Amino acid sequence: MGLQNGDLEKEEEEVTEATSGEKAFEGKAVPRWEKQITVRAMVVSLVLAVLFTFIVMKLNLTTGIIPSLNISAGLLGFFFVKMWTKLVAKAGIITQPFTRQENTVIQTCVVSASGIAFSGGFGNYIFAMSSEIAKQSPEDSTKQNIKEPGLGWMIAFVSVVSFLGLFSVVPLRKIMIVDFKLTYPSGTATAHLINSFHTTEGAKLARKQVYVLGKFFSVSFLWGFFQWFYGASDGCGFKSFPTFGLEAYEKQFFFDFSTTYVGVGMICPYIINISLLVGGIISWAIMWPLIEDRKGDWYSAELKQNSLHGLQGYKVFIAIAMILGDGLYNFIKVLGRTIFGLYNQFSKKNLDTSSDSPSSLSYDDRCRIDMFLRDQIPAWFAIGGYVIIAIISVVVVPCIFHQLKWYYIVVIYVIAPALAFCNAYGCGLTDWSLASTYGKLAIFTIGAWAGAAHGGILAGLAACGVMMNIVSTASDLMQDFKTGYMTLASPRSMFVSQVFGTIMGCVISPCVFWLFYKAFGNLGVPGSQYPAPYAIVYRNMSILGVDGFSSLPKYCLLLCSAFFIAAIIINLIRDLVGEKWAKFIPVPMAMAIPFYIGSYFAIDMCVGSLILFVWKKVDRVKADTFGSAVASGLICGDGIWTLPSSFLALAGVKPPICMKFLSRKVNAKVDGFLGS
Repeated sequence: MGLQNGDLEKEEEEVTEATSGEKAFEGKAVPRWEKQITVRAMVVSLVLAVLFTFIVMKLNLTTGIIPSLNISAGLLGFFFVKMWTKLVAKAGIITQPFTRQENTVIQTCVVSASGIAFSGGFGNYIFAMSSEIAKQSPEDSTKQNIKEPGLGWMIAFVSVVSFLGLFSVVPLRKIMIVDFKLTYPSGTATAHLINSFHTTEGAKLARKQVYVLGKFFSVSFLWGFFQWFYGASDGCGFKSFPTFGLEAYEKQFFFDFSTTYVGVGMICPYIINISLLVGGIISWAIMWPLIEDRKGDWYSAELKQNSLHGLQGYKVFIAIAMILGDGLYNFIKVLGRTIFGLYNQFSKKNLDTSSDSPSSLSYDDRCRIDMFLRDQIPAWFAIGGYVIIAIISVVVVPCIFHQLKWYYIVVIYVIAPALAFCNAYGCGLTDWSLASTYGKLAIFTIGAWAGAAHGGILAGLAACGVMMNIVSTASDLMQDFKTGYMTLASPRSMFVSQVFGTIMGCVISPCVFWLFYKAFGNLGVPGSQYPAPYAIVYRNMSILGVDGFSSLPKYCLLLCSAFFIAAIIINLIRDLVGEKWAKFIPVPMAMAIPFYIGSYFAIDMCVGSLILFVWKKVDRVKADTFGSAVASGLICGDGIWTLPSSFLALAGVKPPICMKFLSRKVNAKVDGFLGS
């Protein structure tokens, strides 16, 4: 017997309530956009921005692998404001309730501030300009291609280039979020998390997650403190523990007891961690020993260890070839999907105009679209802001880098909005920002345009910074608009919090990098605590763009071509076989990273993967619930330890013990020497 109309309507309402996210917040007033940006939100954002900038900077200067910290930012923002509210309430002061919109503002502000630690280039293009990195490429270390880090010019540079991306895609927010309904997976996941915090059950779970995060934060911080006592110099301490023997240690295969990378390994997909290990085995266990055996034939035996015409050249340029091959493939893939997606969207609009009618929208979509379109950001404001900041940048940037002429910057700013749109759209489809790929494109084009005689190496690196900041900020802003859309946060509060976060980041990130630069005298030195591997990679990309293939050692071009093609083919195979089998095929970009710096961090990350894998086998529910909290605690604790360790180094306080490991033969010689 069929259901009556009334029964059908009732059943539909029950299904809607069960699947609706906004039904849980029905009856709760959404504060005006000005009320979403509170003093306490900005104070909490500032504290967390400093914390996360230290973490991102440490990751940037060690391996360059930076996982998404959105969940950690949202969780800690929730915890700190809840704690703030309780303390103020005990003092008898009445404050406005803590809403999910305010939580979203904090998360947006923190992520945009700490993001500048990456897009600001402190671990790649800015540090690549320094004499420390130039010494590792002595063939092209002329004065006009070197610029030493300076706190003043770094703050000025990131300040004039970081805001343009915010204005470049603001007029397109409705098209991206409402019309095209792009998913922006990271923004969507963050929104679901924040929404869950502000339900009764979600708040209880969040408190448990914060407790777990705090516990592992303490363990990680204390472990970093304990390790410090044994690391009197490079090659000392637990970070140089020959876990698999001294010969494996010489080939960069050892576990260095880094809780940071164990935590990163718990967050990153299994295939990324395995890819890193596979890349390390191919390079350090097979290729480099074979090439080193050809010393005197393929390259001169008299060359310095860091010469690009020797083994160092193979390490750097083959890694670059794989990175470029992977980047080119994904650039074409994302660009193709962007064009195809746009074509489908416009075709769909032309064929069917009824799909967006209010009656066809879900309850959630009606609520969200109404709020998203309520507080408009005028197009004239966005366009005017872009033009004004672009003019300021065209004047200021050539004063900082005289090699980067004003007309180079004008060309970048003319094409940048189109590239920012492509990156933001592609990120909405795939969750993949190609900001670094666009930056590399600027390195090659502007570097070659400037030429070797006019400081093309430095011009290419500076142009990379200009381009990378625009496209990176644009995709980040659109992710935040998606988060705001799903939490009913106003677009205006999202934009303003991005601006506040960017202002914070433009000051905090250079200051944190400056602290690292002054505290650790061996910053950027291969084999040191902070080798900054991407700095030498970016500098050599710029050299390649200016000098061409003449800078490569014997047979290096052939090997580079082979690995460039291999990276494209591997990516193609991954896409053709589908998700089921792709998870067993290594990722070329990840494989390339250990080619230069070794596999020690990959082993740490694989340990993190193993811990999570075993945990899921034992208790999947708890692993899924608390895995991110454990990983975040491990990363944050070790990351924040760098702050006191930096101050100790600046004060000239050195660890009292050097724990070092020697072979039996060398130990006998040392004993004999000391005995005599």
